[in-house]
This record gives sequence, C-alpha cells and structure tokens, in this order.
Amino acid sequence: MSGHSKWATIKRKKGKADAERGRVFTRLIKEITVAARHGGGDQSANPRLRSAVAAGKAANMPQSNIDRAIKKGTGELPGVVYEEVVYEGYGPGGVALLIESLTDNKNRTVSDVRHVLSKYGGNLGEAGCVAWMFEKKGVISLPATGIDEDELMMLVIDAGAEDLRSEDDMYEITVKPEQLEDVQQILEENNLSFESAEISQVPKNTVKLEGTQAERFLKLLDKLEDLDDIQNVYSNFDIDMREMENLNLSA
Repeated sequence: MSGHSKWATIKRKKGKADAERGRVFTRLIKEITVAARHGGGDQSANPRLRSAVAAGKAANMPQSNIDRAIKKGTGELPGVVYEEVVYEGYGPGGVALLIESLTDNKNRTVSDVRHVLSKYGGNLGEAGCVAWMFEKKGVISLPATGIDEDELMMLVIDAGAEDLRSEDDMYEITVKPEQLEDVQQILEENNLSFESAEISQVPKNTVKLEGTQAERFLKLLDKLEDLDDIQNVYSNFDIDMREMENLNLSA
C-alpha cells in the first residue's frame, strides 16, 4: 500500500479516524470551494468538483453545506479566498513528504509546517526536491471482508484499474486519475462499498522505518495533519503493520 493509505489504516487502528471527523467537513468545504472557483460550479463539466462533492457526500456532509461551498467558490456568496500551496521536505530516516495545503495566509502556514517538521526530526526542502518521487493516481480503498480478491481483481482490471493490493483488512485499487470514476461506478454497480476514492500522490518507492524512528515519523504525520491549513500529507514511508502495537504514538 502507498504511504498515504497505510497511514489511514494506522489511524483507523488507533481510533484516530473517529476523532478527526470534526475536521473532515472543514477540509472538504475548502476543497469544494477551490474546485468551484477554478472550474466553475457545474459538476458535469468540473471533474475536480465532482470528486470533491462525492467525498463530501461519502462523509455525510449536508447538501446545504455543499451548495454553500460551491456558491462561495463561484462568487455567488462571499467567502475566504484560499490559495493552493504544496510544501516538500523530509522526515526522520530521509522519508519524503509532500504536503498539500489550502491557505488564506501563506506566511502562517509555512511557519506552522516548518515548526512541526523541526520538532519531529524533519526539515522543509526546496520546491521539486521530492515531487519526482511520486505519481498522481486514483486510489480506492475498500474493506476486504466478504470480497474474494481474485473476483475483485477481474472486476476492476476490466474496468481499467492498474493494480490491486491487499494488506491487513483492506484492498487498495490504483487507477489512472481519469479512470477513477469508471472504477467507482463498477464497484457501485456490484454493490461493493468503498471507504475512500480520491486522487492521490503514490510513491514510486518506499523507505522502511522501524522502532523509535517509526514512532517519531508517525507523530510527525499526526501533527502535520492537525494543522488547519493542511489538506493532505503524502509520504513514501513503509512500516510493518504487525509491529504497530509495539509503537508508542502518544504525543
């Protein structure tokens, strides 16, 4: 699994996902607003907005919140103007970090990001220093319970998926970004529920972390995602999930 998806699995195991639900709406509203600002409020003509709205509905966001965010993006309602900024850097063990933000104050955001990286053994790098280590892909995660891997493989490969991997109790399907919706539709038509479907940055290779280095890196990821302006954090870390119970992830 990619580092991004493995981190989601770790948070779920630690009960972090439930605690984060209060922040999910804020991040989704920002994404919907920016998508509408850049590509207009018509979902049929704006794939980014269509994907953001689908994510909002999957998170049980009220339709009124979605409509308001779209109108703020198109200028029909007043709202904060967010700027997209990507930060690149390294964590403990030389692990690459690609950090996506939506911010109304770049000075505040870069200061916050630099502070967290410094505190947990990382550092901010120059633009382009790690972006080449990642590829933009569509990634769909779904529970493995009750789904035969071979049958799922045949289903999604026929629909255009590039790869299917399994780890622990989850499957991860990788597709080209433009085919994400096609594979989602096939899953829905076959009554297969997925946990998430998003455009992600998938690492081309991974760096294995163990022991205290792994603990420090996971704390770093946690603190970065706690920042209000951060939308996504991608990394090329790898951790043996069987060793997770031995790690101390308290702050």
